[in-house]
Amino acid sequence: MSLHIRFDQVVKDFGPVRVLHGVSFALEPGRMVGLLGENGAGKSTLMKILSGYEAPSAGTLEVDGLVRRFASSRDAEDAGIVLIHQEFNLAEDLTVAQNIFLGREKRRGFLLDEAGMRRAARQVLAEVGLDIDPDTQARELIVAEKQLVEIAKALSRNARLLVMDEPTATLTPGETQRLFALIARLRAQGVTIVYISHKLDEVERITDEIVVMRDGRFVTRGPTSQHTRHQMAKLMVGRELSDMFPRRLAPPQAPALLSVRNVSVEGWARDVSFEVRPGEILGFAGLVGAGRTELFEGLLGLRPRTGGEMLLDGAPVAFRNPREAARHGLTYLSEDRKGCGLHVRLSLQDNLTLMDLDRHALPLLDRRSERRALERAVSDFGIRTRTLDALAGSLSGGNQQKLAMAKVLQPGPRIVVLDEPTRGVDVGAKRDIYFLVQRLAAEGRAVIVVSSELIELIGLCHRVVVMRAGAVQTTLDAHHLTEEELIAHATGTH
Repeated sequence: MSLHIRFDQVVKDFGPVRVLHGVSFALEPGRMVGLLGENGAGKSTLMKILSGYEAPSAGTLEVDGLVRRFASSRDAEDAGIVLIHQEFNLAEDLTVAQNIFLGREKRRGFLLDEAGMRRAARQVLAEVGLDIDPDTQARELIVAEKQLVEIAKALSRNARLLVMDEPTATLTPGETQRLFALIARLRAQGVTIVYISHKLDEVERITDEIVVMRDGRFVTRGPTSQHTRHQMAKLMVGRELSDMFPRRLAPPQAPALLSVRNVSVEGWARDVSFEVRPGEILGFAGLVGAGRTELFEGLLGLRPRTGGEMLLDGAPVAFRNPREAARHGLTYLSEDRKGCGLHVRLSLQDNLTLMDLDRHALPLLDRRSERRALERAVSDFGIRTRTLDALAGSLSGGNQQKLAMAKVLQPGPRIVVLDEPTRGVDVGAKRDIYFLVQRLAAEGRAVIVVSSELIELIGLCHRVVVMRAGAVQTTLDAHHLTEEELIAHATGTH
């Protein structure tokens, strides 16, 4: 049932840039392996070689003692190796059932067996705990549902080795528990699982051993039980990782910069009120589906509002779209950095200058001035890139997120809304982003952080608004911020 995998001196070059430097290690059959490393460490590239999406430039991949070179992901899947991508790989215009069986459609004679695929889709969706109609179009799903469909899609391939890349990044605690139960069943069946995650508490809890990579090289491996989370983080970044969060500065005693009063967003939020002052970091906590993202989409004109008012510097405002909000000094970084934040096929320069503002509202910049602006952004935001002419899609996840932040901050907004700013980002990049957030507040901006990471809300925020089922449950100040309090209010068990 299980597969024995060995990487032997695997090298990968993208043009003149070497991203894997002679990586060698083995994956034992039926084991649960945590693959750790910062974004850019080479983990995803190595797993793409294993699963047929990339070919090695040198070195070999052995499967059950035989040297293999997969021509495609389909070739690897035929050998029982399946990769669940961190970034979704769904066809938005197809149904859930069609996505699950895309490329492996069931047939009855010359015709597609639509009924059979719907039945099978319901079964595999039930395994991951997702209760939706298989005929639902993928574009209608929220981010967490898309993640579960990706997992269901992989399970339908009858994997012998399953690679999971940040599978719980968008899941609620309950959904995460169901996934862990599913993983336990797969392990019992002899499936080898490679678990890539920056959530070290999950790695500590469910893996047998860890493999650590850094800068495209193998660093070490060993039993998970012999490594603390702190030791894992130190191995990943190659240095002591102390002071994860910046010192919390007291915000100035100034009037509210943004006030929201009894705002409702059709189908998602009702009678929500809050305010944020200059220099303050205000957090929003809640389970997936609590209405946090949808609330801010309503405030920005992306969803219909059905009541309430929004005040900016005490004056009522109503925005028809994010461009209008940005002109008034309010900017929003989406949780979906590739879908809404960046153009991954464009260069860093084009992403930074292709603003969502109307071009006539900005001063015309010559190419030399734009280049200087890019150089400042790379320096100010700590964006690691081998060349300023690189495509945004070539950056690691953490550096893509920094570029997305640089992009939305280019107009100099007074109010910044960051939705899941560290989703899928490694521990080193997380720390960089936390210090960027603190810097924004220290500059006198009002910062709103929507996050499912309770620890970062506790470490960053002056106050946290907790939402459940579209309504505000409570607002907690820094002295009362604990995981227990946040969970209790978010789940309605307080």
